[in-house]
Amino acid sequence: MRDIAMRATDFRPHRLLRSPHVQSVLASSGVRRWLFRRRRQALEGAAVEHILDCGGGVRLQGFHSAQRVLPQPRGLLVLLHGWEGSVDSSYLLHTGARMLAEGWDVFRLNFRDHGDTHHLNPEMFHSCRIDEVVGAVSAVARRWPLRPLALSGFSLGGNFALRVALRAPTAGIALDRVIAVCPAIHPPSILDAIERAPWFYHDYFMLKWRGSLRRKRRLYPEQVHLSDAELRHDMRTLTRVMVERHTDFGSLDNYLNGYSIAGDILAGLRVPATILTAADDPIIPAKDLPRLHSTPSLRVTLTDYGGHCGFRESLFRSSWLDRFVCQHLSAD
Repeated sequence: MRDIAMRATDFRPHRLLRSPHVQSVLASSGVRRWLFRRRRQALEGAAVEHILDCGGGVRLQGFHSAQRVLPQPRGLLVLLHGWEGSVDSSYLLHTGARMLAEGWDVFRLNFRDHGDTHHLNPEMFHSCRIDEVVGAVSAVARRWPLRPLALSGFSLGGNFALRVALRAPTAGIALDRVIAVCPAIHPPSILDAIERAPWFYHDYFMLKWRGSLRRKRRLYPEQVHLSDAELRHDMRTLTRVMVERHTDFGSLDNYLNGYSIAGDILAGLRVPATILTAADDPIIPAKDLPRLHSTPSLRVTLTDYGGHCGFRESLFRSSWLDRFVCQHLSAD
């Protein structure tokens, strides 16, 4: 089995935080939001809403925060949240706040049907809608032509970030660096992992997804044909129904493979990219790392602990993840 990951040895969380489930829950915890509310308020207080024209009639929402600590910004960082997250997810706010304090301008993008954006587009979100995210990043780059331009994503957002980087040269996006945190690599393995994981992962995602789909159905009943009974299905079954009824993929397998970055998908990657992931991630199996194509543009950092997008050393200190992102964005 190919080993393409560099082991990170400097992340040593407190012994009470070494459970992958504790780490994963803390990533989106409201407690973390409260503890670091002052830093978060600096990001949100400076945020200006923008509705982006992403091409093909698609509109996506984002929020731009301009730094105020340096005469000129160090660059522009675009942040992408995970599935059923939003620009207000704790992990996104804290990383954005740290980079704002370091002198970076920050743009947080909402995917279609995430956050308060269900009204912007009639068709439903799915994970293969890469063209509109490329269009959004392109629109951001034109509106704020700062260099360097960096992109960082979490979970599904990490997967999108790497796919945007793959397409950036063709799309005319002068993207300088990408950091993908716990990115979705091989979607069939992720679905299997969620089904094997403790019940609360499945129920957490399904509670949010069902609420999102109900909201979309109320806004566009002519577009969203999902009954209350179908919305009570488990994740695998509801995904299959969504794919068969609302996409052209034809089958669940075709859809899952449609946003995979395994195999030779990233072979053409030219933008310097870093993946950070944890060996104990209960959602994104580390065993899928060898499925990634080895390319000089891609570097993988693997930690023993961290769960899914956690990487917390303690409750009260700033995140090791935020320091990692800061360090790698500052690298030559």
